[in-house]
Amino acid sequence: MTDFTMTTDADGVAIITWDVPGKSMNVLRAEAARHLGTLIDQALADDAVKGIVITSGKEGSFAGGADLNELAVIRDQAGDNPAQGLFDYIMQMHHLMRKIELGGMDPKTKKGAKPIACAMPGTGVGIGLELPLCTHRIFLADNPKARVGLPEILVGIFPGAGGTTRLVRKLGAMGAAPFLLEGKLVEPAKARAAGLVDEVVADPLAAAKAWVLQAKDADLVKPWDAKGYKMPGGTPYHPAGFPTFVGAAAMVNGKTKGAFPAARALLSAVYEGAMVDFDTALRIEARWFVNVLMNPSSSAMIRSLFVNKEALEKGAVRPEGIADQRVKKLGVLGAGMMGAGIALVSAQAGMEVVLIDRDQAAADKGKAYTEAYLDKGIKRGKGTPETKQAMLDRITATPDLDQLKGCDLIIEAVFEDPAVKAEMTRKVEAIIPEDCIFASNTSTLPISDLAKASVRPDQFIGIHFFSPVEKMLLVEIIKGRETGDRAVAKALDYVRQIRKTPIVVNDARFFYANRCIIPYINEGVMMAGEGVSRALIDNAAQMLGFPVGPIQLVDETSLDLGAKIARATMAAMGNAYPKSIADDVTFWMVDQGRLGRKAKAGFFDYDEGGKRLGYWKGFNDKYPLLEDQPDLIEVQHRLMFSQVLEAVRALEAGVLEDIREGDVGAILGWGFAPWSGGPFSWLDIVGAPWAAEKCDEMQAKYGDRFACPPLLREMAEKGETFYERFAPEAKAA
Repeated sequence: MTDFTMTTDADGVAIITWDVPGKSMNVLRAEAARHLGTLIDQALADDAVKGIVITSGKEGSFAGGADLNELAVIRDQAGDNPAQGLFDYIMQMHHLMRKIELGGMDPKTKKGAKPIACAMPGTGVGIGLELPLCTHRIFLADNPKARVGLPEILVGIFPGAGGTTRLVRKLGAMGAAPFLLEGKLVEPAKARAAGLVDEVVADPLAAAKAWVLQAKDADLVKPWDAKGYKMPGGTPYHPAGFPTFVGAAAMVNGKTKGAFPAARALLSAVYEGAMVDFDTALRIEARWFVNVLMNPSSSAMIRSLFVNKEALEKGAVRPEGIADQRVKKLGVLGAGMMGAGIALVSAQAGMEVVLIDRDQAAADKGKAYTEAYLDKGIKRGKGTPETKQAMLDRITATPDLDQLKGCDLIIEAVFEDPAVKAEMTRKVEAIIPEDCIFASNTSTLPISDLAKASVRPDQFIGIHFFSPVEKMLLVEIIKGRETGDRAVAKALDYVRQIRKTPIVVNDARFFYANRCIIPYINEGVMMAGEGVSRALIDNAAQMLGFPVGPIQLVDETSLDLGAKIARATMAAMGNAYPKSIADDVTFWMVDQGRLGRKAKAGFFDYDEGGKRLGYWKGFNDKYPLLEDQPDLIEVQHRLMFSQVLEAVRALEAGVLEDIREGDVGAILGWGFAPWSGGPFSWLDIVGAPWAAEKCDEMQAKYGDRFACPPLLREMAEKGETFYERFAPEAKAA
């Protein structure tokens, strides 16, 4: 094992360097952790060693966390008692961390320890901060690109190597909350101000070595190991701490609606651990961590939001044998909100951008979007006037199509009208180089139809952004019938440049994301039309982990857009269109002028500033409330199945080629119940047999939209799971 190496310099300082071979950033593996423990033992036993510095051999970073794949392996290898196997593994990690923390000191006198410091060249997240927190002093490089924090909660777990217990005892529950419950990452200066690290310096290794050589016994005793320690802010039953812990419980439940197991477990570990001694608190933390790991939700979240997301970002579905297709000069057609956002993120990634609109004023307005965004960043200390100007200089706003000469990628974001898009395609293709890839940002129009206007349909592709572009993490890439591999590679390489997560789907009505979002909205509107309380519908969705309920979502996206989509779909499908009360409700609302937030009138009432004031009471004059409201679980099943079944149908139809994209795309694209790991992971959690049986019940009660897809029925009969049958290495059915 070569992840950790140790050398001792002439001053007697043992330098332990963490440098995982073949990795751009260090990750901690179980075998490496054991080797680190051996090196610590050797250094503590060597009289020639005066102190230890743990550092990284990676330029600009310390560590990116633990190898989460190992947790599943450890659980599986534990046989009949996986919880015990995980607990034993975690306690071994605690033993290592505690060994570093105590540094060989006498347990009674708290003297005789060897100083152990951490020199971080840059970013340290997850275990990359938990390990430094065990050392006696943390020195972080003054590196503006570095980020420090504990983001585990974002992938369905919480810091389980002592980070939870140490941070709460170091900062207090209130001070630790943003890092533990929100997964907040901060730059060096803010990490120092918050107390995550001790010093921010130009040369952390030199500073750490100097400190180690002059450290005194008192410098090596952690506050929680010192006599008379009191937790900052107070413990749960302390007069000062009581309101903090009560407030924390309310805050967590308010934000998560009880849908995320890790948040509840984290709060329990903090609450219970705060009332006992430090070593007992570590055992409590370990038990709650195991509780989370044994919940299928954590496995699903880790798989989708860590393993699968990372694989897609690294090109898991990129066509083989295609040379690097990174974009140098991008043309954006249309400087509205979407085009302006695309220009912003592309310039941010260092590309030269030509932003086109019908006249100079419209093009300048699109560029001003980037300027306003950068001004906000400067106010928050996330930029300078110099970096702002450099980025603005990369954007050329113009109505002149000739400026597109030399572009290697065009993204069209003009009005959602096939004729308008076709005209623009023909005009632009007459100007751009023959090898330039042309992409449409359409959200609903079939790519294969739009490609008919192109003289190079093999170089025509869909790149569907979600709004607002600068905030949304997902980009949906759509292959038309004639789209070639180079166009796919170009789109994937571009998305990687702008640091977003891509999914690649085949062309079909609404593609993948909108195909699933629309039934979610429709089911909510349908229930409202049936007399189900709109508050029940929205809260049921949020209790499932959705960021907003379908009623609030349709107000945000606008009802006239929904009406337009419904009418266009009716025209395209004819008699095959499944009419429902959702259409009646939507058309009626539009006729009333209640178009949503943009009109300050929709399913909600709004004040002049656009703030929601509550559900519009006039709605129930037209659609009276049911006397007997449905059960919460029934409402949730309707909302879940409306989306999940559409995801299965997309897989059946070949729109989805990889279930990883179905799960990751659902979570990042529209916030599908992140705790579930996505629609296919959720079906694996509940089981295909139960899902198929539930489909039959719901079809009988609510109609054929809940009919069990043949694929799901077949899997139920065979007792299969999606991740067994459609794993990346398995052959598709």
